[in-house]
Amino acid sequence: MFSWFENRIDPFPAEQPEQPPSTLLAFCWHYTKGIWPWLAITSVLIAGISAVQVALFGFLGNIVDWLASADRATFLADEGWTLFWMGAVILVLLPLLSLGHTFIMHQTIFGNYPMIIRWKAHRYLLGQSFSFYQDEFAGRVATKMMQAALGVRETVVKILDVFIYVAVYFTGALLLVGSLDVWMMLPFVVWLVFYVVLLRHFLPKMRAISELQSNARSSMTGRIVDSYTNIMTVKLFAHAGREETYARDAMDDFLQTVHPQMRYVTMLNTGLDVSNSLLLFSVGAIGIVSWTAGSASVGALAVAIGLVLRLEGMAHWVMWELAGLFENIGMAQDGMGTIARPRIVSDAPDAKTLVVKEGRIDFENIRFHYGKDGGVIEDLSLSVAPGEKVGLVGRSGAGKSTLMNVLLRLYDLEGGQILIDGQDIAGVTQDSLRSQIGVVTQDTSLLHRSVRDNIAYGKPDATEEEIVAAAKRANAHDYILDLVDLQGRTGYDAHVGERGVKLSGGQRQRIAIARVFLKNAPILVLDEATSALDSEVEAAIQDNLYALMEGKTVIAIAHRLSTISSLDRLVVLDKGHIVEEGTHESLAGSEGIYAQLWARQSGGFIDATEAVAAE
Repeated sequence: MFSWFENRIDPFPAEQPEQPPSTLLAFCWHYTKGIWPWLAITSVLIAGISAVQVALFGFLGNIVDWLASADRATFLADEGWTLFWMGAVILVLLPLLSLGHTFIMHQTIFGNYPMIIRWKAHRYLLGQSFSFYQDEFAGRVATKMMQAALGVRETVVKILDVFIYVAVYFTGALLLVGSLDVWMMLPFVVWLVFYVVLLRHFLPKMRAISELQSNARSSMTGRIVDSYTNIMTVKLFAHAGREETYARDAMDDFLQTVHPQMRYVTMLNTGLDVSNSLLLFSVGAIGIVSWTAGSASVGALAVAIGLVLRLEGMAHWVMWELAGLFENIGMAQDGMGTIARPRIVSDAPDAKTLVVKEGRIDFENIRFHYGKDGGVIEDLSLSVAPGEKVGLVGRSGAGKSTLMNVLLRLYDLEGGQILIDGQDIAGVTQDSLRSQIGVVTQDTSLLHRSVRDNIAYGKPDATEEEIVAAAKRANAHDYILDLVDLQGRTGYDAHVGERGVKLSGGQRQRIAIARVFLKNAPILVLDEATSALDSEVEAAIQDNLYALMEGKTVIAIAHRLSTISSLDRLVVLDKGHIVEEGTHESLAGSEGIYAQLWARQSGGFIDATEAVAAE
C-alpha cells in the first residue's frame, strides 16, 4: 500500500526544463502542475475531516442534553441507532478520511513534490550560462535551490491544507454555536476580527524579516562552503582567522534577522493569549446567563466551551503555521530570484545538431567585449583549415582565452559569427557543439568521483580497456594504480576529492588529458595543456599529445612557446587583434611581438616582467 501511494507521482519528469516565472504564484504553479490533482484530493479530505469534527461537537451537546433529561431504562432503546451511526462516524469514517489524507500527503506528496522541484531546477541550472556561475557561490546556488524546493512545497501545502481546514472548521463552529444560541456566537465573531487584525499587523513584518533571513542564511552557507572549497588557499596563506571573521560576519548578519523575528513572535503570542482568555470568559459568561434565562441548554454551553478550548489551541497552531508559511514564502522567493533568472546563452528554438566532417573553423569579423563598450576582441577574422594546427600567442589579456570561450559558446558573440564546416555555431545546440570539441585547460577541475568516472567523462560508454588505454597514453596509469582514498578504494576506483584536491596539479592534468584522449573529438583546444606538468612528464606525454592532434583541427594556447613552436601556424594576438601570422621560424626571425617574446623567454616561458609591462 505504501509503495502504491509513493509511486503515484514521477519525481523525475522527462520534459525539458523551462525558465520558471519570476512571480511567486506563477513560480509555485510552475512546479505544481504535475501534482495538483493529488493536492485537490487532500483538500477535499481535509475539508471532510474538519466538517466531521465540528459535527462531533454538535453531537456532544446532544448527548449532554439527552443525559440530562433521558430515562436511563429507555435511553439505549430510544437513541441506540443514533449512537450506532455516530460510533460508525467516529470509528470508521473519520479514521478513513484521516488515513487517506495522511497517505496522500506523506507518501505521495511530501517526498515527491520537492524532488520534482529539485530535479527541474537542477536541470535548468545545469543549462545556465557560464557567467552565471562566475558571479555566484556554488554553495549559495545549491542552498537556494534546496530551500526553494521546501519553500514551495510548504507554501502550497499550508495554503491548501491549513487554510481549508481552518476555514471549514471555524465556519462550521460559528454556524453550530449560532444554531444553539445567537448571543454566544457574538464573542466568536469579535475574537475572529481581533485575530485577523493581529495577524495582519504582525505577519507582514515577519514575512519581510523571513525574506532577509533566507538571503542571510544563503550568504552564510555560501561563505562557509567557499572557505571549505578553497581550504588549500586558506592554509597556504595562514588565513584561518580571517576566514573565521568572514564567516562570523555572515553569521552575525543572520542572527540580526532572528532577534527581530522572535520579538514579533513574542508580541503576537501575548496578544493571542489575551484574546483567547477574553473569548473563554465571554462565552462562559454569556452561556451561563443564557442558561439561567432558559434560552440555552446545558448541552449548548458544553459545546460552546468545548469549541473555545479547541479554538484556543488551534489559534496558536494557525499562528505558527502562518509564521512558517511566510518563512517558506521568503525561502521560495529567495530561491526564485536565483533559479528563475533567464539563460544568457541558450539554444535557438530550431537549433540543429552540429555535424563535423572536416573540422574547418572560421571566425568572421567577431566582436566580443564581455558586455562592455569596447576592448577584448574587435572585428577579428581567422580561418583554420581542416586538420590544421594553429597556436595562439600573445601577452596576458590579448584575447586568447576569450577566443576559446566564444568558440565553445560559453558566451554569445556581440557581433560577427563563428562557423564550423560552414555551420554557424549560434544555430546549433550547445551540447552538440561541445561534444565535437576536446578541451584541456590550464586549471583542471575534476569531479569528486572515482578516477574511472573522471576519465570516462570523455566517453560515458567507454569500456574498461578503453579507459586504461587512455590513461596509459596520458602517462597516468602507473600513478593511478598506487592511489588509495580514505574509504580504502584503490586504483581506478579511488575518489579524487572535491575538484581533484587529493591529486597534484600534474596528476590532475594527466587525467584531464586522458579524458580528452578518450573523447577523441575532431576539434581539439589546448589552453596551457601541459603547464601543470614538470619537464620530465611533459616530455613523456608530448609525443602522445602530437598523436592526439593527428587528423584533428587544433587550436593551442601557450605561454611556453616551445610547446607550440612546431605547429603549422602561429597567430599572434594583441589587444583583441591579429597582429602577426606565420610559422615559428618566420616569426622568430622578424622584429614583431613574437620575436620579442621568444627572445625574452627563459626556459620556455614568456618573461613575466614583459607581460606586466605590456599590461
